[in-house]
Amino acid sequence: MPTQVPYVRDIEFDYGVASRLSPKIRRVIANNPSAFTYTGTGTYIVGHGKVAVIDPGPADEGHIQAILQATRGEEITAIVITHTHNDHSPGSALLQPSTSAKTYGFGPHGAGKNTEDSVVVEEGGDMAFQPDEVVQDGDVISEGDWQLQCVHTPGHTSNHICYRLTEERVLFTGDHVMGWSTSVISPPDGDMADYMASLNLLLTGEDKVYWPTHGPSITRPKEHVNAFIGHRKDREQQILAQLRSGKRSISDMVPDMYRDVNPGLYPAAARSVFAAMLYLVERGIVKSDNVPAQDAEFYLA
Repeated sequence: MPTQVPYVRDIEFDYGVASRLSPKIRRVIANNPSAFTYTGTGTYIVGHGKVAVIDPGPADEGHIQAILQATRGEEITAIVITHTHNDHSPGSALLQPSTSAKTYGFGPHGAGKNTEDSVVVEEGGDMAFQPDEVVQDGDVISEGDWQLQCVHTPGHTSNHICYRLTEERVLFTGDHVMGWSTSVISPPDGDMADYMASLNLLLTGEDKVYWPTHGPSITRPKEHVNAFIGHRKDREQQILAQLRSGKRSISDMVPDMYRDVNPGLYPAAARSVFAAMLYLVERGIVKSDNVPAQDAEFYLA
């Protein structure tokens, strides 16, 4: 974890330089590489003349200047947010004053759960972001020569939205489907049941290409999504095997389940295992003597 996945195309870029990806799509990658962002946050510029910016990234003035340089002579009319993690939405507060744009998103962090706990425990959440325009599943944002259809895909976060550029049959998948690894699902705002339902929702679409915020394009979308679904089912089987072996705590399971992963990533892995465990509890496959918590003991039902 992160888990490498197939069906992607190599990524080529220079930090701060806009790359042309298609007739209507450009990308500028922020210089924030990490174990969770891969080469960095990919900010997409959609359209010509009047353009949309998808995920302006972290609060990095250099990256914002690169976006403005890439759109010189054009008008940014929409700043579109897939979700409110700190590598996706904070840049909107730096970018917006230099534009005429409104911000668009499903809502503030935790909006899809509507509980205080789902916000408070999320260390990586951008608590300051409030969209000017709240969008829902099926809404369309349009201007000039482009339109983006909103596809609500909760799971990684409760307010996660993908955006479909219908005229190119392209889906901007944020962190719901990444081009280099699976996503971390961290309860309570992250929810494995929602995530799996959202993956299955994408299988009903007819998109030709996915452009994630991290990693290269996904050129065989349905095979890629099915690989993600299979990966999560495999993780469930690993958890059940751990329980059958007598292990009861997530902290005991993670080193065995993620033996090929840098131990520095174990805390994030434990969050995803907890999300999978909650999903098993919801379906009556696993139980706990107390209210399920990451440090609880679990048993086969």
